[in-house]
Order: sequence, then C-alpha cells, then structure tokens
Amino acid sequence: MDAVLEPTKQAVLETKTMLDQAGVTEQTAALAEAASQAFYNTSRFTLRDLKSRGSQQQLLADFEDYLNGFSPNVQDILENFKFRNQRSTLSKADAIGTLVNKFLDLDPDIDLSPAAIDNHAMGTIFEELVRKFSEDNNEEVGQHWTPRDAVRLMANLAFLPVENQIKSGTYLLYDCACGTGGMLTVAEQTLTG
Repeated sequence: MDAVLEPTKQAVLETKTMLDQAGVTEQTAALAEAASQAFYNTSRFTLRDLKSRGSQQQLLADFEDYLNGFSPNVQDILENFKFRNQRSTLSKADAIGTLVNKFLDLDPDIDLSPAAIDNHAMGTIFEELVRKFSEDNNEEVGQHWTPRDAVRLMANLAFLPVENQIKSGTYLLYDCACGTGGMLTVAEQTLTG
C-alpha cells in the first residue's frame, strides 16, 4: 500500500492540512481523491522514513502514527487481522525495524509497485502466498483458493460451447466467493480471447 500511495503522498498531506484549516470534518472523499485511490494515509511518515529510527521507542511511536494515518477502510483491515495486537511483541523483540527493512530491502530485481505489476499479477502472487501458507498449516488449499487451471477449465466449460452465440456487449458475471477476483479475470480473458 505504501508503494501505491507514494506518488500522491504530498498531495494527500497538503489536502489534509487544507481541510483541517477549513474545519472540514468529513475528509474521506477528498483525501481518497487526492491519493487517486480508494484509500490513503495522512501520516507524515512512509515506510522509508521509518527505516532510519534510532531508538525502539521512537520507532514504535512513529510506526503507530504511520498505522493510524491510514483511511477508515484500511483501519478495518488492520483491526480484522488484529495487526495492532502484534506491535508490542514486535517492539519487545526489537523486530519492527527488521520488518520494515524486509519490506523495503527486497531484491532490487523484484519490483512490486503498481507500475511494474498489474492487478491480475498481484492477485496471482497473493493466491500463491495463500496456497503456500495453507499447505504449511496443513489446511485444505481449496478452502481459500481455486487453482488457475481449475478456473480456466470452468471458464472454458461455461463459454466455449456457446461462443458462437455470444454477442458483443456487456455481461454480468457473479462469483459468490470472489476472493482475489481470479475467476472474474480468467472469465474476462476467455470471453475477450
């Protein structure tokens, strides 16, 4: 998320200052527009800023400010995954800095920014992580993820028998367990050929 928000960080901070000075209380729409995303972060920090903190206490305080700066929709994610419950454990283990560095010091050949990886590819990466960690925890992978080969087969079975009858236009496709949207993107690829 940090890489996605980086290009518009300054615009978000300027918009936040302007809205605060004007006494505007409902700022979500304006800040999301400034970020050009459905989410934003109003903290003055980025992950890169957190990399160079001297003390563990300062890093923890700045990390908290960074987390608290995210928009309400990201706050819901942090809350649902109980991410904040791990802060003190990470801090006591002197691991917040290590965690931040792991995110920032990826192999230089790996670029996970939106400029390098589109939504479909990022979904594939996410699905692979879900598959890997499900296997590591002895869970059935199918509870969390449908392999792309199975998705392609389902799309082919649904569309190929009637492909001569499909007219150009807009179609609605429902995936009741959407997840990463893999079935939707494969179905679109099948339809558009």
